[in-house]
Amino acid sequence: MAEPVPLARVKQLLSEEAGRRTLPREAALALQHAEGFARLEAADADKLVAELKQLPFVDTSLATKIADTLPQFPEEIRLLFSKERVVLDEAQVARLLELTAQHR
Repeated sequence: MAEPVPLARVKQLLSEEAGRRTLPREAALALQHAEGFARLEAADADKLVAELKQLPFVDTSLATKIADTLPQFPEEIRLLFSKERVVLDEAQVARLLELTAQHR
């Protein structure tokens, strides 16, 4: 299975490809979506994902989701982790919020 990439990286890749050729309709719609919802630049998103992956309770897919959404509240963090078998304590939630705040 392919490794997930942040929405900011998708935006960058599709923008570069659009500069070389006309994108198919689906790719153009994906680019439009990425332009509307990507909150970080690709380099910043990659840096945040790398920092999040260093935490023992965050895997690549969760790090990517966090980088895409940049949660501001503990409830948002808990929602992202709701399907995982990890129960976060207050210190872990605070650490995640601190990391996202540095990149906002």
